[in-house]
Amino acid sequence: MEINYKSIKTDLQIWKFCFYGFFKNLKFFEPYLLIYLMGMGLNLFQVGVLLSIREGITYIFEVPSGILADHYGKKKELLLCFIFYIISFVFFFWGKNFAVVAIGMVFFGFGEAFRSGTHKAMILSYLEHKGWYYHKGYVYGRTRSYSLLGSSLSAFASILLVLNLPALRWVFLISIVPYILDFILIASYPQFLDERNVTQRSFSAFWRASSESLKSISKNAQIKKIVMSAASYDGVFKTIKDYIQPILSTIVLAAGIGSIMSFEGEQSVKIYLGLIYGVFYIFSSQASKNIYKVTNRFTPEVVYNKMYDLMGFALLILAFSIYMEYLLLTIGMYFVLFLMMDARRPVFVDVSSDYMKKEQRVTVLSIESQIRALLMVMMAPLFGWIADTFSLTILFLIIGVILLIANRFLSVENIKKVIE
Repeated sequence: MEINYKSIKTDLQIWKFCFYGFFKNLKFFEPYLLIYLMGMGLNLFQVGVLLSIREGITYIFEVPSGILADHYGKKKELLLCFIFYIISFVFFFWGKNFAVVAIGMVFFGFGEAFRSGTHKAMILSYLEHKGWYYHKGYVYGRTRSYSLLGSSLSAFASILLVLNLPALRWVFLISIVPYILDFILIASYPQFLDERNVTQRSFSAFWRASSESLKSISKNAQIKKIVMSAASYDGVFKTIKDYIQPILSTIVLAAGIGSIMSFEGEQSVKIYLGLIYGVFYIFSSQASKNIYKVTNRFTPEVVYNKMYDLMGFALLILAFSIYMEYLLLTIGMYFVLFLMMDARRPVFVDVSSDYMKKEQRVTVLSIESQIRALLMVMMAPLFGWIADTFSLTILFLIIGVILLIANRFLSVENIKKVIE
């Protein structure tokens, strides 16, 4: 066992897998995307529509991209996805109006659809090839740690970039550099990971299989609750997670508390955002890594249910803190939301795997992902409209109340589990 771990640690291809995630997460624009778009004159409703376009494209092309991977190869598909990403960054850089940025979102959605699941499948294939499949959990943990390290370093590095570049839009061009490195890295992957399989899948066969699986799963009340709870929880968080950017900007500039050393106003906001995202990612990785200690003390079902309620209460407190312009409390509530998001995902996998048959597990995860994407397509513009028409305070108040009510129907009962 120990020999295998040493072999894995020194294996060149495993290192490539690790650096793939590291480079992929060097998105220097992430802490500033919303304030960049709003700086172009877009309102939150228009930003929501843009996010809806991205999620819609990802959802629509996720299945076709998988079929294309079978026909032309996983390696080629992954190379194509980074071309789409790079094109999207160019459009974001050029973005002077809604239409140009919308095209960028379309290409970013293509990149997400073509990347989704492909690299994980290549890792599994490589582990099978090397006889290391038993250690897949160890390898995933190792590669994920590099991805989170990339996210954290990206946020900290973005501070230096936005303070020294001519304009905020230049961070999109800088973000192309690590994606070119990832393109070169993937091109160096061994050819056997391409795994072309021209004859197996078709659109009609996929939809027939999905329909049959959906009917089977819909008969299990517990699974329906688990899936809807995960999809709505993740969908809400991913829709509102970057609202901290305009919130922080408004509070800091309005209250005149943005001074950091010799920096004032908007520069201080950018520093705050880079530091916040960097710290959030560091602690989120630890939350995801250590949540098993909480589920061991209580039950996974209890933790799963309580975290949904905690998100509702956190949003109510967040609404209050924004209304009162309490900067530290606002950051603190977003910190709690980030921690719970990354911590709840492993709990979802833990709970769901105990309430379904073995052959249903992949299908359930796929259906949950699709429902989450559809919810985000609907929620992003709706949340933006509510925030524009009323306020972010009202938006978070409404969402918090809805989540607390919804969990009365979505709570998972600790009954006999279905393990087959």
